[in-house]
Formats: sequence, C-alpha cells, structure tokens
Amino acid sequence: MMAFRSLKTIRALFRATQIPEPSYLLGSSRSYATCISNVAEVYNWNAYSSLNKGHGVLPWTSRNAMTLRSAMAVELPIFLDNKRSLSTQVKAPAQSRPMTLSAPTTTSPGFILEPYAPREKLPFFRRWFTRSGWRRTKDDIILELRSAYAINKLRKAGYSKKLFYQEAVGVYKEINTLLANGDKKTLRKAVTEKMYSELKNEIKQRESIWSTVHWELIEPIVKIRTLRARVIGVDPKNLEKLFIQLTLEFLSKQKFEACDFKGSVVSGDKTKEVLVRDIWVFEKCLFDPKSFWRLCGRITL
Repeated sequence: MMAFRSLKTIRALFRATQIPEPSYLLGSSRSYATCISNVAEVYNWNAYSSLNKGHGVLPWTSRNAMTLRSAMAVELPIFLDNKRSLSTQVKAPAQSRPMTLSAPTTTSPGFILEPYAPREKLPFFRRWFTRSGWRRTKDDIILELRSAYAINKLRKAGYSKKLFYQEAVGVYKEINTLLANGDKKTLRKAVTEKMYSELKNEIKQRESIWSTVHWELIEPIVKIRTLRARVIGVDPKNLEKLFIQLTLEFLSKQKFEACDFKGSVVSGDKTKEVLVRDIWVFEKCLFDPKSFWRLCGRITL
C-alpha cells in the first residue's frame, strides 16, 4: 500500500513539472524536459557592513565577522550639498572586453525576471512525507528546469562557463572601479538603461559626502557561482528574440576607504582586507551579435 502511494505521488510530481510557463517565458514544459540533464550542472556550479542591518545607512562603518555588504551595493543617504566633485585614488583596470568601446545596440527589457531569493531548507521527513513538502519539491524542480532551459539556450550560442566566469569577474571589477571613479560616461556602456539611472544617482549622492575613494579588489576572487538563469522573450511572434539573465554570487576580498573633503577617513580602511558578498544579475541579448553582458541589477538579501 505504501509503495502504491509513493508511485502515485511520483507520477503526480512528474505531471506537475509539465505545467505550462507564463507567457513571458518562452519554451514549453517539454522544452524544459529536454534539458533536464543540464540541471546537475546548475547545482554543481561552485562558485558590508552598516551601522544597522537596514537600508539607507553608510556602508563600511562597522564589521561583520563573516561577510560585509559591498559599499557599491547599498543605498547611501541623500544629502543636500551635491555641488562638489569626487576625486579618487582608484586606478581604472585595463579594458577586459569591448564593452567600453561602443554603446550597446539593443534595449534591455528593464526588469529582473524572477529575482533570486534563498529558499528555506526542508528536513527530509517534511520534504518527502508531507503535502507541503511535495509542493515545495515540485516548485524547486520547476525553478531548476527553467535555469537548465536558459543554460541550454546559452550553450547553443557558444556559451562556456569558464570563459563567462572570467569575463564576469572582469566586469565586476570594472564596474566597481567606474563607480569609485565616478566615471558615468563609461559606466553607461557597462550597465542597462535602468541600472545606469540608479548608479548615476548613487554616484551623485556619494560625491556630496566623500572627496576621495579608494577601492581595490584582491585577486583571485574567493568564490563565484551561478544562482539562477532565466530567458526573457520580447516578441511572441519571433521566438529567437531572447534575452538571458544570469544571477551570480561573488565572494571576494576587497580594500575600501573613503575620506571627506578635509582628508579625514570617514569610512573603511585601505590597509585591511574585508570579505564582501555581492549578488549581481547580468543580462545579454541573444539575437544581436554585437551584444555583450551588462549589469542589469543587484540583489540585496
């Protein structure tokens, strides 16, 4: 009797994974099923502090024993005096890709599809012997199949995980350096339109309170891994017009220091390394051969 119930439950789970996708996701459940073999790779990819844990406070004012939130990722408070410009001690790295040579030719969809959020770990008994556990297992499988479908699309376009990770680290370093430099002109070519608007305001706010910024990435990076992959279709009549979004987690050691207009250190310490965790979403257009990976969002957990 127990075996019959288990078999019946497994069949129900299999049928659940074939639920059609929403209209904004391209590819049917059968398309996801064809690339289920790729789910293993998604699983096996290896890879701030503030005065309080809320938003809108100055970064790097206190230390956490494990990780610190990146100074480039949290929101700074808005100050009225924004007339002074920012000077920086950060040296811009050599260009690692052609993205800074020409402006992008495609427009981003302007949103993050299914933003990543950590999911609660379920005990073995609850997962496999309760109704809520089976529903959760079904949802987990569907999420992984969506990632596998996106990775399969990338592979057909010549995707290499190793090469992409190398490029992603270069982009991560480049964008953080541009933020520290306050180089809005070059930054515009490295991020999507919506992201540029957010970062431009962030730079403006920082320029009103900091005169000198030192930012340095200690290489090699500690860890990088893919958390999620998604496909966005922009034209229902043309299934080839796709955008890919990859959510990456960066764990790296960095040095950061900010000085006010009197030359006094007000945040960080450039003589000490801190461990920083960032979650960034990268986006690329698959139907434009001139497109490249751009930052389209940052996720704060």
